[in-house]
Order: sequence, then structure tokens, then C-alpha cells
Amino acid sequence: MTTDSTSKNEILFARAQQSTPGGVNSPVRAFRSVGGTPRFITRAEGPYFWDADGKRYIDYIGSWGPAIVGHAHPQVIKAVQAAAANGLSFGAPTEGEIEIAEEICRLLPSIEQVRLVSSGTEATMSALRLARGATGRDKIVKFEGCYHGHADSLLVKAGSGLLTFGNPTSAGVPEDFVKHTLVLDYNNIPQLEDAFASMGDTIACVIVEPVAGNMNLIRATPEFLQRMRELCTEYGTVLIFDEVMCGFRVGLGGAQELYGITPDLTALGKVIGGGLPVAAFGGRADLMQKMAPIGPVYQAGTLSGNPVAVAAGMSTLKLIQEPGFYERLGAAAQRLVDGLTEAAREAGIPFCGDAVGGMFGFYFNHDIPSTYGQMMAGDKERFNRFFHGMLDEGVYFAPAMFEAGFVSAQHTDAVIDETVEAARRVFKRIG
Repeated sequence: MTTDSTSKNEILFARAQQSTPGGVNSPVRAFRSVGGTPRFITRAEGPYFWDADGKRYIDYIGSWGPAIVGHAHPQVIKAVQAAAANGLSFGAPTEGEIEIAEEICRLLPSIEQVRLVSSGTEATMSALRLARGATGRDKIVKFEGCYHGHADSLLVKAGSGLLTFGNPTSAGVPEDFVKHTLVLDYNNIPQLEDAFASMGDTIACVIVEPVAGNMNLIRATPEFLQRMRELCTEYGTVLIFDEVMCGFRVGLGGAQELYGITPDLTALGKVIGGGLPVAAFGGRADLMQKMAPIGPVYQAGTLSGNPVAVAAGMSTLKLIQEPGFYERLGAAAQRLVDGLTEAAREAGIPFCGDAVGGMFGFYFNHDIPSTYGQMMAGDKERFNRFFHGMLDEGVYFAPAMFEAGFVSAQHTDAVIDETVEAARRVFKRIG
């Protein structure tokens, strides 16, 4: 292992900044929120990965969700190798595409037909276009703190008042692109009811993360989602569940099974690719039949349903159906959250946590947040100290306090306990 003065991570980061904006190919990989140098990863196995300096970390991002069976699972690697040996891409249909589509439809009964794409952004963007095409309406509703990819109409922050349409949160997004996007508060039923009362027959769709993972982990309340379903049905509005992150993460049937609510369309990603670029959107057959080539709503993708990526995804979907898989996964996440909370309590630090299936969140707050505003009230400075302390201890959490975390099937009790002991040392130092 190199010393700090000759860190390969620092050398690589300096080099990356010359050819790549900010030195990273996705902002969530940057350390701008917490300070310091991003770790450049060279390999991963099970619950661990190693950086360019040879340091091992217990990994709690799991490629931001896909590594649910652990890194480099032998069965997934074998499936990828077999598929790659037959060719990397054909630009023509394959049987593998049919098999994974059938499996998704079988596991999520709300999805009668599905279209494969390559990213979560493509999935949500296409679902929105389909909802608008099917209803002939323009307006969409989203919720502050929920991230649905970087499509122009979804890069929106809340306006200044109730029922105010949003403003772009990214340069390069014209105001005209978001003028039909209404941003409401997560878990706020009266506000949702007001929105439908005033403009319900002009709303094409409501898109929501039923378990939010981009303002840390925040659960929707059952009442919030149920009322959303009722209003969408009443006004002929398409209800879209964005399960790119929580789909097959919080349970085999996704959040929609946990809550017992049937969306009209669902966006999926991450787990269904097993670490390679596969995403999808699907739902009621009458809606999906409006997609090209048989309907007027156009969407296409050169690498959609890539045979190598589909092989990784299908292998992963088989593994997560092994008996007891989600019971063990959920127990690991809960063990981690309980251990961290107890360690913080011992140090007298305001802290709490939550877990749903294989997703978890922890908060430097007194109470578990239920809205974006409550999450923003957390102690960001203390989180930053905790993050770097854990990094020094060989534990890698997301480099921002606004991201959910993930455990895999390879995070054993021993791995969790090692993490908690490291946290106990860090909490004592930062308390």
C-alpha cells in the first residue's frame, strides 16, 4: 500500500480531472460534498472492494444498488462470460430478452408488458412520455427529494409556494421544459388533494419513489400512496412507481408488493441488470400497446436488451429467489442500523436509522425524517466527519448524507459487526 504522499488515488484523480469534468463520470461518485479524494476502485468481491492503493473497504453502496448478491458472484460471472463468448451485441432480438421480460412480468403482476432500456433515466423518461401520449395531457406531478434520472422535465426543484410549478435545477434546462412539472411535498396528502382538485383533469401522471433513496432512505406512508392511487384512478391519471432503486431491493415484489398498491406503470433498473446496464419500464398492456412499433409513442435504443447485460440480470433474478434470501438480507440491514444507532447513543450523538429490505438509511437527526425538509435539517458536518472516519477504518458509505445505503447477501453478521465496531470507535472520536 502506498503512503498518503504517493497515493495512487490522488494521482488518478488529478489525471481524471484533465479529461473528465470533475474527474468522475457521475456526480454521486465525487467527494465534493464531504471533501477529499475519491477512491478509484480496482476490484471487488463479495461485500468488499479495493482501491488503487490496495486498501480494502466494506462496501455499502453496492454500485448504488445492483450488487444485491455481492460483487463478482460466481454464477453471475459465469453467465456473463458465456453470453460474451457468443458476441457482445447484435442489434436484433434474442431469446434472452424474452426470458427476462417474462420473469419481470411474473414477479411483478402489475406489469403485463415491459420494454427493456439501458438506464433508469431512459426508463422514467419513457414512462413519462407514454403517460402523456396515452392521456393527451401535459402536466406531471413529482415530489421534492425524489430523483427520477436526469431527463429535462424531471430536473426540477419546488417553487416558492403551494401548487407552484418548479424551476430548473440544472443549467441547460429551459424553463419551458419544466413548466408543466408540479413539485409537491413527499408524504403530504392535503397538498396532493389540492393539486388534483385544482387541475386533476390536466395531470398526465404522478411519478413517485415509493421508497425514496435519493434524499437518504425515506419511506412513503401507506396512506400517502393509497390516496395517490385513489386520486389517479378518479381523474384518469397514470400512476408511475419509480422502482429503479427499490425494485427487487426491498422485496421480491418490490415496494408495490410491500404496500399492496398497483401502479399503472413501473420503472425498474439496477438489480435487474446485476451490475450491467439494464433497465425497464412496463405496466398495463393497454398502455404498453401504445408504444412503437405498434403505437404512436416512440422510444428506441441501440443497446436495449443487450445480451451480455441481460444474462447478468437474469442470473441475478434467479439468485434472489432462493428460499430465505430476503429474510437474510433484511436481517443484515436491520442489524447494521441497530448497531450503528446503539454505538451513536453510547457516544451521546443524535442519530437514528431505518431499513427496508436490503436498503438502509442513517440520519444525524433525533427522529427518522419523512420529508425532504426534515432530511435537510440533519447535521451535515458531523456526517462528513463520520464518513471520513469510517473511510479510514475501511468502511465505505455513500459520500453524501442524502443517499441511501445497500447491503448484499454477502454482508454476514461478522461483516456487519466489524462495521459497527469501527463506527463505535469513530463516534467516540467525533462525539
